Amino acid sequence: MEQTFEDIIRRDLHQFLFLMKEVDERLPECPDVEEKWEEIAKSYIPDSIREFNDYPTASLGWMMYIGMAVTKFWDAEWEIYSKLPDLYTYMRDKRSYDNMDEYICEEVLQLTGSEYTALEKLTGECASRVYNALAHQQIEPGTKEAFNAYVSCIHQLYLMGVAVQLKRMGYHMTKMN
Repeated sequence: MEQTFEDIIRRDLHQFLFLMKEVDERLPECPDVEEKWEEIAKSYIPDSIREFNDYPTASLGWMMYIGMAVTKFWDAEWEIYSKLPDLYTYMRDKRSYDNMDEYICEEVLQLTGSEYTALEKLTGECASRVYNALAHQQIEPGTKEAFNAYVSCIHQLYLMGVAVQLKRMGYHMTKMN
């Protein structure tokens, strides 16, 4: 069975994050947060595509932060946040697209100092890995294939953000007997 580009991204990110002890060997499932993906992506993509040429790793990495933020909202007050018509726009409009990472780290995840710096480094590394994989696909920019590959990248970054945040909040995925 041939692996899709998205499978390759998933495997690489999972392996990297597992080695960094940021996720468990078994990736978590959080259907409530996963169900928000499509709505968030539709709203996020116009902003992120516009920024991609000048800031590719931010365009990719912001989605990992968004996955973490939505997971935090799920854990804290999902009955409120799940009813917001557009979670992405809600977060973006707090400080702007350019400063969304700071808003999420400071206000949502409430990180400071070395924790903040470590998360910045981790998301930057994940975004760089994904960008490198995307660049090596040798897909013609502006094509449907390029768009689909980009969506695969941000989808996996969102899911890895979810996985990282679940583990940070003490949820662990272990095999049941």
